[in-house]
Amino acid sequence: MALFIGLDVGECVASGAVIDGNGKILSESSLPLYEGSDLTERLSEIAESVVQGAKAVFSQICAIGVCGDDLLIDDGSLENIKNCLTNKFKVSVTLVKKWGAAALGEARFGAGKGYSDCVLLNIGEQINGGIVAGGKLFGGSLFDGGQFGHMAVERGGHVCKCGRRGCLEVYCSSAALKAYTKWAMEEYTSSDMWKSRNHNTADETTAFEYMDTDRTAKEVIEKYMKYLACGVINIANVLRPQAIIIGGKIAAQGSRITVPLKQAMQTEMYRGRQGSPVEVVCARLGERAKVLGAAAAAAEVVKGA
Repeated sequence: MALFIGLDVGECVASGAVIDGNGKILSESSLPLYEGSDLTERLSEIAESVVQGAKAVFSQICAIGVCGDDLLIDDGSLENIKNCLTNKFKVSVTLVKKWGAAALGEARFGAGKGYSDCVLLNIGEQINGGIVAGGKLFGGSLFDGGQFGHMAVERGGHVCKCGRRGCLEVYCSSAALKAYTKWAMEEYTSSDMWKSRNHNTADETTAFEYMDTDRTAKEVIEKYMKYLACGVINIANVLRPQAIIIGGKIAAQGSRITVPLKQAMQTEMYRGRQGSPVEVVCARLGERAKVLGAAAAAAEVVKGA
């Protein structure tokens, strides 16, 4: 049985898994990363651990995929690790930018399964994503094509850290939603949010929790969704994927996110003569999407060799 390893280098933790050709996870493991950690050694440990956990041997491993932050790849840090892992384990090693890996993981094995063309819009402290076209990563594994957070949704709006005004990330990141929620709580102290939360406990989920019973919370979410819908419709109009996958912690809101987005798309998305509907779904795999996508990207390289 052909097996593949996916490895994900995070800020504080490195994770890995062994999967089969259908994306079934046979074994997974993670290790903390400390300042000064030998990353090659850490990833080697994880690779050995997951192979052992899967009750497999390295002769069954066809390829390894490693995904990491853009800077780790662009400055060559992961290129050295790639060479070390290749020499140690005698298999092909592929590098993947992490949001491309997440997009491919969701497309192949998660919320995008069944769609050949989809876009991942990952909403966190930053807004990133990836594009899968024809079942493969658009532009290749090292293409930096997911800066969706820096499209303008409010021309002349608030200044973004990128220097532009009105970026989606300024209005729809988890940090933006948290900040707007806290502002609304202070501005409208009759709100249930104000009565039960404070600056330490309010976060990006607070307004969603109270939106059905609290007018202030509902207004916070309506404003948030207005800008998010603008960004999603821009992606739909330009790329025309079969599905847009909403990722990040906000994906846990499910239909609270997808229903208003679909309603906005019904009236605002350009259809034209050949226009077709674009599905909106929430990501299912969480952090596992990256290791699954890294493994899938490695499998593609071996397959195409």
